[in-house]
Amino acid sequence: MREQIDDRTRNAGGRRRIVRAAKALYCQIGHNKTTVADIGRSLSMSSANIYRFFRSKQAIEEAVVGELLDEIVSAAAEAGRGGGSVLRRLTAILKAIAECNEGRPARDRRLQDLLASAVQQNWSVVLAYEDQIRGVVRPVIGTGQENGELRDGSPMALTCCLLEALDVYLNPSRTGVTTLRPSFEEMLSFCTGALRRTPSVQALDIASHLEIAVGR
Repeated sequence: MREQIDDRTRNAGGRRRIVRAAKALYCQIGHNKTTVADIGRSLSMSSANIYRFFRSKQAIEEAVVGELLDEIVSAAAEAGRGGGSVLRRLTAILKAIAECNEGRPARDRRLQDLLASAVQQNWSVVLAYEDQIRGVVRPVIGTGQENGELRDGSPMALTCCLLEALDVYLNPSRTGVTTLRPSFEEMLSFCTGALRRTPSVQALDIASHLEIAVGR
């Protein structure tokens, strides 16, 4: 049993080294120009040894993309653990996602190209990422409905509507696209406002009567 654990640890360590090396090369020359042999040489490993850890070059690329997306999920989850109202927590989550994506095109243009390609081709790591983001947002919306802060409706449907409405700001493949559109803050304010529970007509009537009575 101890030997099996050691083997898994070594394999995980080897995969991490390969992913780090691949990521560095992708930043320098791009994923299309990087070969498995290039990755091996940077680690003083043979291509055959690389294939002991990854079945193909695309599997390495998927691991690099997965690492980038995991960073976004972690930032979103951490932002959602903050205090304050549900709308404040939702705002923090969405801002964290946008901020993770915002600087990448200028900072790591070649990595951004790989990530955009993965999103456009619906790689499995991207689909898993989208599920994870929904998994971060949905419970917060559910909590807001339970405490009366947010409107009624299916929490998953509201989650999907919110993320879809903000997709141009949150989608890793669309960041940096210059189009005529509202600012992120304007769109975020509009979307969170749409989620807010509005008082019923009856409640407004009662409040109006109370104001009149107090005024007398």
